[in-house]
Amino acid sequence: MNIFKQLIVSLYSPKQISTFRKQGIGKTILYVFLLMFVSLLPTFYLFSTTIINEIENLQDTLNNDLPPFTIENGELISEELTPITINKNDLTILFDSTGTVTSEDAGNTTNSIYILKNEIIYTFAGQSQSMPYSTFTGMTITKDDLIDLTSTLDNILPIFIPILCLVIYLFSTASKLIGISFLALIGLMLKNMLGKDLKYGQLWRLSAYSVTLPTIFFMIMEALKTIVPSGFLIYWFVAIIMLVLVMKEIQSSTSEN
Repeated sequence: MNIFKQLIVSLYSPKQISTFRKQGIGKTILYVFLLMFVSLLPTFYLFSTTIINEIENLQDTLNNDLPPFTIENGELISEELTPITINKNDLTILFDSTGTVTSEDAGNTTNSIYILKNEIIYTFAGQSQSMPYSTFTGMTITKDDLIDLTSTLDNILPIFIPILCLVIYLFSTASKLIGISFLALIGLMLKNMLGKDLKYGQLWRLSAYSVTLPTIFFMIMEALKTIVPSGFLIYWFVAIIMLVLVMKEIQSSTSEN
């Protein structure tokens, strides 16, 4: 059975999964790479579109909404006397050359860019990063310079986004392999209770296919942008139950080599 059919049957058939325990380890690892590629497709799409949209929003804001300004000697200089707040879809951009808004104010936001008196603070997905203007000591940066920079970023996105997606893919696949190894250890504890003669290598293969159902479930939830409460516990509960069902399909009297 090819790995694409294995992916389908692993969603619903513990009996079919039980027959994969003697296949080559290389094919099982290849299956994990396929599973992770499929499961990350919504993530890749959302990640790519988010970056593209935010760059477009930033370009539009710089061109049409922000006043002329200069960053010099570690400070933002502008003729504006009050902070300016701009909302672009789900992105909030605040411009303040007066020093009224503080970094603490920026830290309490999501999906925002705060252009403050002494630093830029950008927050996405709850993670904040700060870039002090003192980093550019000896440089003078104007609004036109930033417009040119965003244009450059836009040009390198076709290279930048695939590289980031590849990093996400490799990191996620490595994490999945570790999780499968841990699930196989749980299988070692369960095999005696179930009266099964299974080696760790066989349990590892069975575990790789047993995680298919929860992995695809959370892929669908990601595509629907739906948060699953206690997702970590649900994932492991389903994976362990699936592994138990798979092990039960193996006859206790059969010696597994």
